Amino acid sequence: MTVQEYLRQIDGVIEKGAYKDNWPSLCRHETPEWYRRGKFGIFIHWGVYSVPAFGSEWYSRMMYVPGSREYEHHLATYGPHKQFGYKDFIPMFRAERFDADRWISLFKDAGARFVMPVCEHHDGFAMYDTDFNRWNAARMGPCRNVAGELKAACERQGLTFCASTHRAEHYFFMNMGRTFDSDITPDSPDFDFYWPAHYERKLGEDMFGTCETVDDVGPTEEWLRDWTARTCELIDRYQPKLLYFDWWIQNQSYKPYLKKIAAYYYNRALEWGEQVTIDYKHNAFAPGAGTLDIERGALGHIFASPWQTDTAIGNQSWGYRRDNTYKSAYEVATTLIDVVSKNGMLLLNIGPKPDGTFTDEETAVLADIGAWLKVNGEGIYDTVPYKWYREGEHKAASGMFSEGKVAYEETDFRFTYKDGCVYAFQMKPAKTALLTTFHTDRCGVCVKDVEILGDNAVERFACDNTGLHIELKNAPVSAMPQCFKLTLA
Repeated sequence: MTVQEYLRQIDGVIEKGAYKDNWPSLCRHETPEWYRRGKFGIFIHWGVYSVPAFGSEWYSRMMYVPGSREYEHHLATYGPHKQFGYKDFIPMFRAERFDADRWISLFKDAGARFVMPVCEHHDGFAMYDTDFNRWNAARMGPCRNVAGELKAACERQGLTFCASTHRAEHYFFMNMGRTFDSDITPDSPDFDFYWPAHYERKLGEDMFGTCETVDDVGPTEEWLRDWTARTCELIDRYQPKLLYFDWWIQNQSYKPYLKKIAAYYYNRALEWGEQVTIDYKHNAFAPGAGTLDIERGALGHIFASPWQTDTAIGNQSWGYRRDNTYKSAYEVATTLIDVVSKNGMLLLNIGPKPDGTFTDEETAVLADIGAWLKVNGEGIYDTVPYKWYREGEHKAASGMFSEGKVAYEETDFRFTYKDGCVYAFQMKPAKTALLTTFHTDRCGVCVKDVEILGDNAVERFACDNTGLHIELKNAPVSAMPQCFKLTLA
């Protein structure tokens, strides 16, 4: 199908469907139950950028920014940009050890309930088979339909397949290559890979190309129509149960097309008999029309609607980087607990190597989180927020890109709730605990029984006007958070 034919199909589906391309209609869409219950998913940043493995997954942009570390590294390592551009990494991206079933098995053992590969990053190389982009992994590089194989493996192993597309940012992403003698020239036979690499001096000199506010000049209508058709083709071919967009879709010019995509997607899901949603950042969607995502940060309170944090095990890059540093399993576990206590879900990213294997550090974290969830998952999966989410002085900062280590103490707790039980996670485990939240001053004894998830046991507990006192039989042997199950009276 051509772009025009796809756009006519999109309009036809919306015209006949229950969901229309306006906020009043889209805001009636509900967050999927599988998503609210599952809480924990795996994000995958894997693509051509894993080959240079330098800087970050933004290498394709920064290598064309004169004076940047990536620009200087590229010159020193690969030579002039005119002779070796970003496209020349594609044959080096072979994925010779990629095994979709092994990946999904590892994620399942880690306790994940859904999996989201980045099907196309800002660099414009699609990790799926598509008719709209000849620069894709099914035809070049690995010569394998990576997203298709991951979807099939998810279905075999009972995990939910999701998809991310960062195509919107490609409009300007490698535009700085047009400011000097590089391989990004409109008369090149390979320019369709970089297209349009839109450059305006006022905007292009900024690291991000065009700024993120809705007041800035957006892309052309030609781009928006093409982007819409590509996105809906991804929806139709792979039927992801969650569709994730990155940040630039908040630009005002995208709004009419976002509404069309959402209405098309939600109507298609009705045809499939599936529950779906869209992840968005900033103010790209009206609240209720999709699921708010907070990148590398969190909300500071219980949010009325389900929301999501996405972060990476790697600290410096979402994709593979040779000198990356990594979060500990403890940091990931406390982030998961904190997010879930506020009505959120956690999407945890890994960055595979170009051959399709994982770093030892990421593999170890996934294994440790899986072992922890096997013991404590009862307090995570299928839960809802309690009346309040925390007790204790220490808390995570709120807002995007606000994440950091939190020095939790034995007095710091997070709460979730399910079926008449409160799950109280002690963020720094100790042999004793005092929960001042559950005191007898006004309401009497509200806790009938106390258990601890795992091998330890509760020696004794008592409620008085200072709180709920708990003493364990043995001192904790792990530094990971521990979970008390409080059965309410």
